[in-house]
Parts: sequence; C-alpha cells; structure tokens
Amino acid sequence: MAAVLAVLVAIPVVSGVWPATDQADRSAAQLREAALASVDVPFSGAAESVGTLALPAADELDAATAQADSATVADLLSSRTTMRVWWRSGDEHRVDVLTSTGETDTYTDAAGRWVWEYEDNRATRTDSGGSGLDIPTAPDLLPGTLGRRLLSEADPSELSRTGAARIAGRTGLGISITPAAEVSSVARVDVWVDADTGLPLGVQVVGRDTDLPALDTRLTAVDLAVPTTDITTFRPPATARVRTGGTSEVLSEAARRLPLIDLPDTLAGLPRRADADTPDTVALYGRGVTALAVVPLPGGLARDLSRAADLDPTTIRDDLGVRLATGPLGYLLTSDVRGRGSYLVTGTVTVDGLAVAAGELPGLRAAS
Repeated sequence: MAAVLAVLVAIPVVSGVWPATDQADRSAAQLREAALASVDVPFSGAAESVGTLALPAADELDAATAQADSATVADLLSSRTTMRVWWRSGDEHRVDVLTSTGETDTYTDAAGRWVWEYEDNRATRTDSGGSGLDIPTAPDLLPGTLGRRLLSEADPSELSRTGAARIAGRTGLGISITPAAEVSSVARVDVWVDADTGLPLGVQVVGRDTDLPALDTRLTAVDLAVPTTDITTFRPPATARVRTGGTSEVLSEAARRLPLIDLPDTLAGLPRRADADTPDTVALYGRGVTALAVVPLPGGLARDLSRAADLDPTTIRDDLGVRLATGPLGYLLTSDVRGRGSYLVTGTVTVDGLAVAAGELPGLRAAS
C-alpha cells in the first residue's frame, strides 16, 4: 500500500524451478478450484520471496508501515525474505522470518495472531476483527496465501494454462492470470499448483514494462506430514514483554477522513468494491490482480512521500497531483481543496490510469 525504501534486488528466485511433466488434461479452471480448496492442506517447509520494486524512500512512511519486527512493507517488496512454515490449517499455522540478526515468528490461530520477537523478548497479540485491513506481513507473501487470493478474484476469461515446473521437489502445474482491465499495470501472474494437493508452490507477478518479476515467491522445501500443535501454538515466556497490537496511524486517519469525500462508483474504469470483506478505512476499486485504493494520509506522511517522489526522475508533478510508478505499483498523491488533508491513490494501474483517476476524484487537487 505505501512504503518506502529504495532498494532494487535484480535476481529473482528462479534457481528452484526446473521443467516437469505437465498434465495437459487439467484445465486452468480445475487447477484454480484445487488451489482454492487447499487452504487446509497441512504441510511444513521453507519459503523464499524476492521483491524487485524500487520504492520511494520516506522515513515517516517507513515508521507507519513497520511490522512488529521493525521491518517495513518496503523490506518485503524490495528485498529477499526467507521463511519457515508449519501449516496445520488456514486458522492454525506458524511462519518464521529469518534474518541475519535473528528471527520473528508469527503464530496464527482462530482468534488472531501472536508475533514473537526472540531477540527483543517481545510478544505482540493482535485479535481478529479489527479494521478489516492490516499492513501486509511476511506470511501474506507465502505462495499459498498470495496465490489463493489472486486466483479467487480472477475472471475465468483471464485464466490460461502454462507449463509445469519442478518446485521444492514437487510438480507444479502452471496457471497464468492475464488481467482484462486496460489500466492494469500487471502483464500476468503465474501460479504453480501442486499436482497432487492443489497447494500453490510458487507465484510470480510480472509488470508490463519488464520480464523481471516484480515479486517472486515460492516454497523451497515441502513436507506433507501434519505439524504438531506444540510447534504451532505460542505461549509467551514468563519473562517476555507482552503488548497488544493496535491500528496503525495511517488506518486510523483513513477511518476518520474517508467519509468526508464523495467518492465515485467507478475510478479509472474500475468499479468500487462494496462486499463484506472491504474495510471502511480505504476505498477499494477493481478486483484481483488489478486494484486501486484511495487512502487518506496524515500530513507528515504526505509531505514526506511528496519530497521522496521528487528524488525520482520519472515522477510526474502537474495539476492532477504527484504521480510515480515503481514496477507495477502506481502512486498518486493529491489533496482536498477544502483543506481536509492529503490522499494517496495507489495500486496496480498504469501512470495514465492514475491520471484518469485523478480527474475523476471530486474536490481534490495536486498536493504541494
């Protein structure tokens, strides 16, 4: 959504992909159905994701999107993330993020999640049923989580079969999602689905401007034995510092100010979402791979992002606002003519699509 460290990692995780025997009789629709049904397939193993997005560097935005382990969204989208996974079901799993300085463990249960920072001896509990929109974390980049989410909203006409690949010692059957929306900045999303279990083994997101994946995530080892509950259950040590997770400043500001603007039913040709899963802290447009969000920003964050955007020579600043694209992610910064603050319009749309969106937003002007 927003993020902020200018790091470019140019080597995708392709070393674990090898040709495999395809099953051409299985259609894209059948593979999607198998993938969506795999949420409760138990397994354990390892995963790695690599993001290649050079994002605008803005210190206040870093702080606002920092995770419990002090990582930012930019760390996830512009660098390599190594994970260990123990998955009993969609409501019961554990994901450890490994770094050069230690690890951060996320334990998910039916009521919420624990984040355990071993080096800091700190445990953070966040219950389910909050704002409806969380800052992305490393577990969201697991191929199963990401693949199922993107496949769930794809139109059948956007799906096609691609070749098979050998990933983590298993045969992955390929599905490609080609977005139908003209303003989409994503050329395709490739998902490899385990031939036996339906579990997504790998996901690549490729933008229009390059064949280098903007995001490449895959399992590197898989064991289909059911993990034991003593591995996936967390109890804070007696000496741990325990705290409760809260809503970020960005989302709190959004919940307060979003009702103040009269948003259109469509934006850049994308319909506004009004389903039960849509949070009231942002206005979401589009579906699946092609999405656009309107997010009210605190003043300090808006100024920080505007200054950071000026450091990128491709930034466009005109009467419509400040526009910038980093890979398939586009950003538009604009403000309310009535002095009610700044707004970020961001998503997987082209710079031209952002210009169309800017012209359709009522009562907004270029941010200073």
